[in-house]
Amino acid sequence: MDKRQEDLLKAIVETYVKTVKPVGSKSLCQKFKLSSATIRNEMAVLESLGYIEKNHISSGRIPSESGYRYYVEHLMEPEKLTGSDVLKLQSIVKNQDLVLSDAISQCMEIISDLTSYASVVLGSNAEGNLLKQVSIIPIDNNKIVALVCTNKGVVENKQFQLEEQTDIKELIKTSEIINKMLTGTPINEVASRLEFEIKPIIAKQMVDYERIYHIFYNALSDFAMQEADDIRVVGRAKVLEQPEYNDAETIKKLAYKLDDQKFIKHVVNDKDNDELKVYIGKDSEVDPNTTVIKRKYDINGESGTVAVIGPKRMEYARVMGLLDYVLNEMKKKDEK
Repeated sequence: MDKRQEDLLKAIVETYVKTVKPVGSKSLCQKFKLSSATIRNEMAVLESLGYIEKNHISSGRIPSESGYRYYVEHLMEPEKLTGSDVLKLQSIVKNQDLVLSDAISQCMEIISDLTSYASVVLGSNAEGNLLKQVSIIPIDNNKIVALVCTNKGVVENKQFQLEEQTDIKELIKTSEIINKMLTGTPINEVASRLEFEIKPIIAKQMVDYERIYHIFYNALSDFAMQEADDIRVVGRAKVLEQPEYNDAETIKKLAYKLDDQKFIKHVVNDKDNDELKVYIGKDSEVDPNTTVIKRKYDINGESGTVAVIGPKRMEYARVMGLLDYVLNEMKKKDEK
Protein backbone atom coordinates (compact mmCIF):
# COMPACT_ATOMS: atom_id res chain seq x y z
CA MET A 1 0.00 0.00 0.00
CA ASP A 2 1.45 3.38 -0.96
CA LYS A 3 1.15 6.65 0.97
CA ARG A 4 -1.94 7.88 -0.86
CA GLN A 5 -3.76 4.61 -0.28
CA GLU A 6 -2.83 4.73 3.41
CA ASP A 7 -4.16 8.28 3.64
CA LEU A 8 -7.39 7.19 1.96
CA LEU A 9 -7.81 4.23 4.33
CA LYS A 10 -7.17 6.49 7.32
CA ALA A 11 -9.80 8.93 6.07
CA ILE A 12 -12.33 6.16 5.43
CA VAL A 13 -11.86 4.67 8.91
CA GLU A 14 -12.05 8.00 10.74
CA THR A 15 -15.01 9.25 8.71
CA TYR A 16 -16.99 6.04 9.23
CA VAL A 17 -16.21 6.04 12.96
CA LYS A 18 -17.69 9.54 13.28
CA THR A 19 -20.65 9.31 10.92
CA VAL A 20 -21.59 5.59 10.99
CA LYS A 21 -22.29 6.05 7.26
CA PRO A 22 -20.51 4.32 4.37
CA VAL A 23 -17.90 6.58 2.77
CA GLY A 24 -18.38 7.45 -0.88
CA SER A 25 -15.86 8.67 -3.44
CA LYS A 26 -17.47 12.13 -3.66
CA SER A 27 -16.55 13.16 -0.10
CA LEU A 28 -13.01 11.83 -0.60
CA CYS A 29 -12.60 13.80 -3.84
CA GLN A 30 -13.30 16.99 -1.94
CA LYS A 31 -10.94 16.07 0.88
CA PHE A 32 -7.98 14.98 -1.27
CA LYS A 33 -8.66 17.24 -4.28
CA LEU A 34 -8.43 14.28 -6.64
CA SER A 35 -10.69 13.23 -9.51
CA SER A 36 -13.58 10.86 -8.92
CA ALA A 37 -11.97 8.29 -11.24
CA THR A 38 -8.69 8.36 -9.28
CA ILE A 39 -10.48 7.92 -5.96
CA ARG A 40 -12.57 5.04 -7.31
CA ASN A 41 -9.45 3.31 -8.62
CA GLU A 42 -7.66 3.66 -5.30
CA MET A 43 -10.72 2.44 -3.41
CA ALA A 44 -10.86 -0.56 -5.73
CA VAL A 45 -7.25 -1.36 -4.78
CA LEU A 46 -8.04 -1.06 -1.06
CA GLU A 47 -11.06 -3.33 -1.55
CA SER A 48 -9.00 -5.91 -3.43
CA LEU A 49 -6.47 -5.88 -0.57
CA GLY A 50 -9.29 -6.56 1.89
CA TYR A 51 -9.04 -3.29 3.83
CA ILE A 52 -12.46 -1.89 2.90
CA GLU A 53 -15.70 -3.54 1.85
CA LYS A 54 -18.90 -2.56 0.09
CA ASN A 55 -21.92 -1.74 2.17
CA HIS A 56 -24.95 -3.39 0.65
CA ILE A 57 -27.24 -0.47 1.45
CA SER A 58 -25.32 2.13 -0.57
CA SER A 59 -22.42 2.53 -2.97
CA GLY A 60 -20.10 3.65 -0.18
CA ARG A 61 -17.39 1.61 1.52
CA ILE A 62 -16.76 0.75 5.16
CA PRO A 63 -13.56 -0.49 6.84
CA SER A 64 -13.15 -4.25 7.06
CA GLU A 65 -11.71 -6.01 10.09
CA SER A 66 -8.32 -6.03 8.35
CA GLY A 67 -8.73 -2.34 7.57
CA TYR A 68 -9.30 -1.47 11.21
CA ARG A 69 -6.31 -3.57 12.20
CA TYR A 70 -4.02 -1.90 9.64
CA TYR A 71 -5.25 1.50 10.81
CA VAL A 72 -4.47 0.69 14.47
CA GLU A 73 -1.07 -0.83 13.76
CA HIS A 74 0.25 1.62 11.15
CA LEU A 75 -1.79 4.81 10.79
CA MET A 76 -3.22 5.81 14.15
CA GLU A 77 -1.68 7.80 16.99
CA PRO A 78 -3.26 8.19 20.46
CA GLU A 79 -5.41 11.29 20.49
CA LYS A 80 -4.51 14.22 22.75
CA LEU A 81 -7.14 14.88 25.39
CA THR A 82 -9.32 17.96 25.34
CA GLY A 83 -9.22 20.38 28.25
CA SER A 84 -12.65 19.16 29.33
CA ASP A 85 -11.48 15.51 29.40
CA VAL A 86 -8.40 16.43 31.43
CA LEU A 87 -10.44 18.38 34.00
CA LYS A 88 -12.83 15.46 34.52
CA LEU A 89 -10.03 12.93 34.98
CA GLN A 90 -7.83 15.20 37.10
CA SER A 91 -10.55 15.46 39.72
CA ILE A 92 -9.82 11.78 40.39
CA VAL A 93 -6.11 11.62 39.56
CA LYS A 94 -5.26 14.48 41.93
CA ASN A 95 -7.37 13.15 44.81
CA GLN A 96 -4.80 12.09 47.42
CA ASP A 97 -7.46 10.39 49.57
CA LEU A 98 -8.13 7.67 46.99
CA VAL A 99 -6.15 4.44 46.98
CA LEU A 100 -4.80 3.40 43.58
CA SER A 101 -7.42 0.74 42.82
CA ASP A 102 -10.30 3.12 43.57
CA ALA A 103 -8.71 5.97 41.58
CA ILE A 104 -8.24 3.77 38.50
CA SER A 105 -11.80 2.41 38.79
CA GLN A 106 -13.28 5.91 39.03
CA CYS A 107 -11.21 7.10 36.06
CA MET A 108 -12.47 4.15 34.01
CA GLU A 109 -16.04 5.11 34.92
CA ILE A 110 -15.35 8.57 33.50
CA ILE A 111 -13.83 7.04 30.35
CA SER A 112 -17.01 4.99 29.94
CA ASP A 113 -19.08 8.17 30.21
CA LEU A 114 -16.85 10.05 27.75
CA THR A 115 -16.85 7.31 25.09
CA SER A 116 -20.20 5.55 25.64
CA TYR A 117 -18.35 2.23 25.76
CA ALA A 118 -18.04 -0.30 28.58
CA SER A 119 -14.94 -0.12 30.77
CA VAL A 120 -13.35 -2.89 32.81
CA VAL A 121 -10.80 -2.90 35.63
CA LEU A 122 -9.24 -6.26 36.44
CA GLY A 123 -6.98 -6.11 39.48
CA SER A 124 -4.70 -8.65 41.07
CA ASN A 125 -4.67 -7.13 44.49
CA ALA A 126 -4.81 -10.26 46.61
CA GLU A 127 -1.25 -11.29 45.72
CA GLY A 128 0.26 -8.02 46.90
CA ASN A 129 -2.12 -7.12 49.72
CA LEU A 130 -0.92 -7.92 53.21
CA LEU A 131 -3.13 -7.85 56.28
CA LYS A 132 -2.48 -4.70 58.30
CA GLN A 133 -5.27 -4.71 60.86
CA VAL A 134 -8.58 -6.27 61.81
CA SER A 135 -10.94 -4.21 63.96
CA ILE A 136 -14.27 -4.93 65.61
CA ILE A 137 -16.63 -1.97 65.89
CA PRO A 138 -19.80 -2.47 68.00
CA ILE A 139 -22.88 -0.80 66.49
CA ASP A 140 -25.33 -1.85 69.22
CA ASN A 141 -25.77 -4.83 71.52
CA ASN A 142 -26.42 -7.26 68.68
CA LYS A 143 -24.52 -5.80 65.74
CA ILE A 144 -20.85 -5.33 64.91
CA VAL A 145 -18.79 -4.29 61.91
CA ALA A 146 -15.62 -6.23 61.14
CA LEU A 147 -13.12 -3.86 59.48
CA VAL A 148 -10.24 -5.33 57.44
CA CYS A 149 -7.32 -3.09 56.35
CA THR A 150 -4.33 -3.94 54.14
CA ASN A 151 -0.87 -2.44 53.72
CA LYS A 152 -2.00 -0.83 50.43
CA GLY A 153 -4.79 1.10 52.06
CA VAL A 154 -7.61 -1.16 50.91
CA VAL A 155 -10.36 -1.14 53.53
CA GLU A 156 -13.42 -3.39 53.56
CA ASN A 157 -16.09 -3.90 56.16
CA LYS A 158 -18.71 -6.52 56.86
CA GLN A 159 -21.66 -6.25 59.22
CA PHE A 160 -22.70 -9.15 61.46
CA GLN A 161 -25.88 -9.71 63.43
CA LEU A 162 -24.80 -11.39 66.67
CA GLU A 163 -26.70 -13.92 68.72
CA GLU A 164 -27.60 -12.55 72.12
CA GLN A 165 -25.11 -14.70 74.03
CA THR A 166 -22.11 -13.57 71.94
CA ASP A 167 -19.59 -11.66 74.05
CA ILE A 168 -18.27 -8.62 72.17
CA LYS A 169 -15.28 -8.48 74.50
CA GLU A 170 -14.21 -11.92 73.26
CA LEU A 171 -14.51 -10.70 69.68
CA ILE A 172 -12.30 -7.70 70.41
CA LYS A 173 -9.77 -9.89 72.23
CA THR A 174 -9.66 -12.26 69.22
CA SER A 175 -9.04 -9.33 66.87
CA GLU A 176 -6.06 -8.36 69.06
CA ILE A 177 -4.66 -11.91 68.80
CA ILE A 178 -5.10 -11.86 65.01
CA ASN A 179 -3.37 -8.48 64.72
CA LYS A 180 -0.46 -9.70 66.84
CA MET A 181 0.06 -12.97 64.95
CA LEU A 182 -1.14 -12.38 61.37
CA THR A 183 -0.17 -8.78 60.53
CA GLY A 184 1.93 -8.89 57.35
CA THR A 185 0.30 -12.10 56.08
CA PRO A 186 -0.83 -12.12 52.41
CA ILE A 187 -4.61 -11.70 52.33
CA ASN A 188 -5.09 -14.93 50.40
CA GLU A 189 -3.28 -16.87 53.16
CA VAL A 190 -5.03 -15.35 56.17
CA ALA A 191 -8.00 -17.76 56.27
CA SER A 192 -5.70 -20.78 56.32
CA ARG A 193 -3.55 -19.38 59.14
CA LEU A 194 -6.71 -18.44 61.02
CA GLU A 195 -7.81 -22.09 60.91
CA PHE A 196 -4.53 -23.69 61.96
CA GLU A 197 -2.91 -21.05 64.19
CA ILE A 198 -5.57 -18.80 65.67
CA LYS A 199 -8.43 -21.25 66.24
CA PRO A 200 -6.46 -23.51 68.65
CA ILE A 201 -5.50 -20.44 70.72
CA ILE A 202 -9.00 -19.00 71.05
CA ALA A 203 -10.38 -22.49 71.75
CA LYS A 204 -8.40 -22.41 75.00
CA GLN A 205 -9.28 -18.82 75.95
CA MET A 206 -12.82 -18.18 74.72
CA VAL A 207 -16.07 -19.74 75.89
CA ASP A 208 -17.85 -19.20 72.58
CA TYR A 209 -14.83 -19.75 70.37
CA GLU A 210 -16.60 -21.58 67.50
CA ARG A 211 -19.04 -18.74 66.84
CA ILE A 212 -16.27 -16.14 67.21
CA TYR A 213 -13.97 -18.07 64.87
CA HIS A 214 -16.63 -18.25 62.15
CA ILE A 215 -17.26 -14.49 62.28
CA PHE A 216 -13.60 -13.75 61.58
CA TYR A 217 -13.27 -16.60 59.08
CA ASN A 218 -16.26 -15.34 57.07
CA ALA A 219 -15.05 -11.73 57.10
CA LEU A 220 -11.48 -12.54 56.04
CA SER A 221 -12.43 -15.24 53.51
CA ASP A 222 -14.97 -12.97 51.80
CA PHE A 223 -12.40 -10.19 51.63
CA ALA A 224 -9.73 -12.46 50.12
CA MET A 225 -12.20 -13.81 47.56
CA GLN A 226 -13.31 -10.31 46.60
CA GLU A 227 -9.73 -9.14 46.14
CA ALA A 228 -8.75 -12.22 44.12
CA ASP A 229 -11.66 -11.64 41.74
CA ASP A 230 -11.39 -7.87 41.72
CA ILE A 231 -13.17 -7.09 38.46
CA ARG A 232 -15.33 -4.04 37.91
CA VAL A 233 -17.41 -3.46 34.78
CA VAL A 234 -19.32 -0.25 34.07
CA GLY A 235 -21.17 1.08 31.05
CA ARG A 236 -22.66 -2.19 29.77
CA ALA A 237 -25.85 -0.44 28.70
CA LYS A 238 -23.88 2.19 26.76
CA VAL A 239 -22.44 -0.47 24.44
CA LEU A 240 -25.87 -1.90 23.73
CA GLU A 241 -27.04 1.54 22.55
CA GLN A 242 -24.49 1.59 19.72
CA PRO A 243 -26.15 1.45 16.26
CA GLU A 244 -24.27 -1.73 15.31
CA TYR A 245 -26.35 -3.72 17.77
CA ASN A 246 -29.79 -3.07 16.34
CA ASP A 247 -31.51 -6.44 16.50
CA ALA A 248 -32.95 -8.13 19.56
CA GLU A 249 -30.96 -11.37 19.25
CA THR A 250 -27.58 -9.60 19.03
CA ILE A 251 -28.44 -7.34 21.97
CA LYS A 252 -29.56 -10.32 24.04
CA LYS A 253 -26.35 -12.29 23.39
CA LEU A 254 -24.10 -9.29 23.98
CA ALA A 255 -25.93 -8.31 27.19
CA TYR A 256 -25.53 -11.84 28.51
CA LYS A 257 -21.77 -11.83 27.84
CA LEU A 258 -21.23 -8.39 29.35
CA ASP A 259 -23.03 -9.50 32.54
CA ASP A 260 -20.93 -12.68 32.83
CA GLN A 261 -18.00 -11.64 35.04
CA LYS A 262 -16.22 -14.96 34.52
CA PHE A 263 -16.37 -14.48 30.74
CA ILE A 264 -15.26 -10.83 30.91
CA LYS A 265 -12.37 -11.79 33.18
CA HIS A 266 -11.30 -14.39 30.61
CA VAL A 267 -11.50 -11.84 27.78
CA VAL A 268 -9.58 -9.12 29.63
CA ASN A 269 -6.96 -11.21 31.40
CA ASP A 270 -3.87 -11.45 29.16
CA LYS A 271 -1.47 -14.34 29.58
CA ASP A 272 1.43 -12.42 28.04
CA ASN A 273 3.29 -9.33 29.22
CA ASP A 274 2.40 -6.99 26.37
CA GLU A 275 1.36 -3.63 27.75
CA LEU A 276 -1.24 -2.79 25.12
CA LYS A 277 -3.42 -5.14 23.10
CA VAL A 278 -6.22 -4.45 20.62
CA TYR A 279 -8.61 -7.30 19.73
CA ILE A 280 -10.87 -6.52 16.79
CA GLY A 281 -13.98 -8.39 15.65
CA LYS A 282 -13.79 -12.14 16.04
CA ASP A 283 -10.47 -11.82 17.94
CA SER A 284 -12.31 -9.99 20.73
CA GLU A 285 -14.20 -13.21 21.61
CA VAL A 286 -17.17 -11.00 22.53
CA ASP A 287 -18.94 -10.37 19.21
CA PRO A 288 -17.85 -10.16 15.53
CA ASN A 289 -18.71 -6.47 15.59
CA THR A 290 -16.91 -5.64 18.84
CA THR A 291 -13.42 -4.41 19.79
CA VAL A 292 -11.60 -4.83 23.09
CA ILE A 293 -8.65 -2.56 23.95
CA LYS A 294 -6.61 -3.64 26.98
CA ARG A 295 -3.69 -2.11 28.75
CA LYS A 296 -1.74 -3.61 31.63
CA TYR A 297 -0.38 -1.57 34.51
CA ASP A 298 2.08 -2.11 37.34
CA ILE A 299 2.20 0.80 39.77
CA ASN A 300 3.78 0.63 43.22
CA GLY A 301 3.73 -3.15 43.06
CA GLU A 302 0.01 -3.26 42.27
CA SER A 303 -0.73 -4.77 38.89
CA GLY A 304 -3.84 -5.22 36.83
CA THR A 305 -5.48 -4.56 33.48
CA VAL A 306 -7.84 -1.87 32.26
CA ALA A 307 -9.97 -2.42 29.19
CA VAL A 308 -12.55 -0.72 27.02
CA ILE A 309 -15.20 -2.74 25.17
CA GLY A 310 -17.05 -1.10 22.29
CA PRO A 311 -18.10 -1.54 18.68
CA LYS A 312 -15.58 -2.44 15.97
CA ARG A 313 -16.28 1.10 14.77
CA MET A 314 -14.48 2.40 17.86
CA GLU A 315 -12.74 5.74 18.38
CA TYR A 316 -9.41 3.93 18.69
CA ALA A 317 -7.20 7.01 18.95
CA ARG A 318 -9.42 8.59 21.60
CA VAL A 319 -9.66 5.46 23.72
CA MET A 320 -5.91 4.88 23.64
CA GLY A 321 -5.27 8.53 24.45
CA LEU A 322 -7.55 8.32 27.48
CA LEU A 323 -5.95 5.09 28.75
CA ASP A 324 -2.45 6.51 28.23
CA TYR A 325 -3.32 9.65 30.16
CA VAL A 326 -4.85 7.88 33.16
CA LEU A 327 -2.08 5.32 33.65
CA ASN A 328 0.75 7.78 32.95
CA GLU A 329 -0.71 10.25 35.46
CA MET A 330 -1.09 7.48 38.05
CA LYS A 331 2.58 6.55 37.63
CA LYS A 332 3.63 10.19 38.02
CA LYS A 333 1.52 10.46 41.16
CA ASP A 334 3.18 7.35 42.59
CA GLU A 335 6.68 8.71 41.88
CA LYS A 336 6.10 11.93 43.83
